[in-house]
Amino acid sequence: MPLQAEAPALVLATASSARRAVLAAAGLRFTAEAAAVDEAAIKASAREEGIPVDDAALLLSDAKAARVQRRHPEALVIGADQMLVLGDRWFDKPEDMAGARAHLQALRGQRHMLVTAMVAWRGGARVWQHVARPTLTMRHFSDEFLEAYLAAEGEAVLSSVGAYRLEGLGPHLFSQVEGEHSAILGLPLLPLLDFLRGHGVLAR
Repeated sequence: MPLQAEAPALVLATASSARRAVLAAAGLRFTAEAAAVDEAAIKASAREEGIPVDDAALLLSDAKAARVQRRHPEALVIGADQMLVLGDRWFDKPEDMAGARAHLQALRGQRHMLVTAMVAWRGGARVWQHVARPTLTMRHFSDEFLEAYLAAEGEAVLSSVGAYRLEGLGPHLFSQVEGEHSAILGLPLLPLLDFLRGHGVLAR
């Protein structure tokens, strides 16, 4: 058997270049399609109902996978989402550079969690789910560093809920990082590969 079976087709329900890069680096054959779901509405509803952050991240992942799976009923569709939590605050992606600056000022010197959820759908049903919780501690960087960092990264930081990219200049912000690197990028690779082996997609 080759590393990856011919069927089912693997579809990643995401617009994230970082998630696509994680799967591509692992040598998997897949297609990627963005799922048009109202993430803000799902988050707001979860918050209003007092749903725990892990379950909120799973709801978002599930909505993405279910939406894309309707277009590919025979495929195995993976949906993923990530939420940044500092205390009882849930962060959203910054809307502009001023928002990115505010995010980093709030996170500076603090330890936060990235709740990273994945859900798999096949044949009209959810067949697997997983939540990883990497934690990251930002160092007490200077205002001068913050401005230099934002100038160097530019609007790329707007694609990240924390206004940082560990695949870019993000490591300069941190004093400690705990958890699987791919989970921080938004797609916990090791548990996903284990599931794919158990589901017959990858050789055991």
